[in-house]
Amino acid sequence: MSEPPRAHTLPDLIRRQARRQPDRVAICDGDRTTTYGALDLRSNRVAQALYQDGLAPQERVAILDKDRDELFAVVFGVAKAGGVVLGLNWRLTVQELAFQLQDAGARVLFVGPEFFDRATELLDACPQLRTIVALGEGDGPWPSLQAFCEGAPAADPGVAVGPEDLAVQMYTSGTTGRPKGVMLAHRSFFAIASALRSAGDEWLHWHEHDVTMCGMPSFHIGGMWWAMTSLDAGATYVVLDAFAGWKVLRKIERHLVTKLCLVPAMIQVCMSEPDAAITDTSSLEYIVYGGSPMPRPALEQAMRTFGCRMAQIYGLTETGNTAVCLRPEDHQRAHLLHAAGRPYPGVAIKVVDADGRELRTGEVGEICIRSPANMLGYHNRPDATAATLRDGWVHTGDAGHVDAEGYVFVSDRVKDMIVCAGEKVYPAEIESVLSGHPAIAEIGVIGVPDEQWGERVHAVVVPRPGADVTLAELQSFGRGQLAEFKLPRALTFVEALPRTPSGKIKKAELREPFWRGRERKVQ
Repeated sequence: MSEPPRAHTLPDLIRRQARRQPDRVAICDGDRTTTYGALDLRSNRVAQALYQDGLAPQERVAILDKDRDELFAVVFGVAKAGGVVLGLNWRLTVQELAFQLQDAGARVLFVGPEFFDRATELLDACPQLRTIVALGEGDGPWPSLQAFCEGAPAADPGVAVGPEDLAVQMYTSGTTGRPKGVMLAHRSFFAIASALRSAGDEWLHWHEHDVTMCGMPSFHIGGMWWAMTSLDAGATYVVLDAFAGWKVLRKIERHLVTKLCLVPAMIQVCMSEPDAAITDTSSLEYIVYGGSPMPRPALEQAMRTFGCRMAQIYGLTETGNTAVCLRPEDHQRAHLLHAAGRPYPGVAIKVVDADGRELRTGEVGEICIRSPANMLGYHNRPDATAATLRDGWVHTGDAGHVDAEGYVFVSDRVKDMIVCAGEKVYPAEIESVLSGHPAIAEIGVIGVPDEQWGERVHAVVVPRPGADVTLAELQSFGRGQLAEFKLPRALTFVEALPRTPSGKIKKAELREPFWRGRERKVQ
């Protein structure tokens, strides 16, 4: 029997694997395992139940939960029903979540038991929500997933879904302070792997005997992309509900994980665990890290601790995750440890100046990426889409250069984004909230170096005459409006903020004292 064609959509992925290896474990969640055959049938029932509930084509279906086995049945079920997966960051406040639900027009919400109270508040804030389904264990005020699917047939609904159809919408903040819904087609999760296969490039040697795990949750492009890449290879994906260093080590040893994806801060947390030296990690073949480069001492320590090959990936939500990779062999060349890597087959990189003119090798400008995985655009944001996606090129907002060998080096940010433990944080959003504090006349938010998390949020404040504010007071003011990881970790008081003639805050000038002496101006 010939092998079914490779997947180009999420429904085709699970259908293909269910035909090829129905009894192989697809998802491992603690003591529970789900085979590819069972995941296919469960996702059929979810799709049929959504169809019976009145789901319209391309309607957004929201998920508010930590990763679990049921969540992936919902992801594939939404895709089979022709809907769009809207993963919500459970670290966000009700106010932040409500904006995303309303902006996306989501009318169905799947919610885990830890977030039932939040869902109750969201019902009041989002009158368009018509259906809530409870995931996980425990009694809730809404039907469980099993009850929701009761009576739904196990047959595949057979809804036509193509590679260019919208599959996932993920929110990433913007310089205006309002989050933007990045629209990713089905192809975004398969295009890079397909290009690698066409080029005969095995990259990380993915195969069906792999056992994989990721420290990023599925609402994050890194987590969703890693999970789909793993399942597309026919591997077993080990669910991590939330990152903790000890938990990662325990699961590596217990499940014999072969491929692991973490941000550098997570790797360093794992290495600092008391049991790191005695944990058996010999099953690991690769650790893939992204979000920032690793300092050379930490990288060398990681290679000693885990005894496996390391690969760095670089990309954005807007590029469907990775577009560039620093491969294991590149890690043996000391000067390349500052590089993000080289583009994959089918991916093009250019560096442009402020007027959009392409620069020569070695010249620093804005990095632009043309990838077959690039986003369709931002939901309901044509102006923002036009500014970021131009003639097929995603303008990343990162400044850097490309050397004579084609390696991409990231040196600074054209935009002011902060990356804290893999989470993107945009100063404008924080400034908009905290400027409402009665003691603040002006505020500028920047990212400063943090040895553990890459960067941390730092506020530079001009107080009102006669007023005073402490860090704790400012954090308290921001809670409820901003997620905890967006709150400042330190304050600096100044008499005035440096500004350009047009009135914009000179963020580079604010950052300079904190980054002085460092080769890179971003982590």
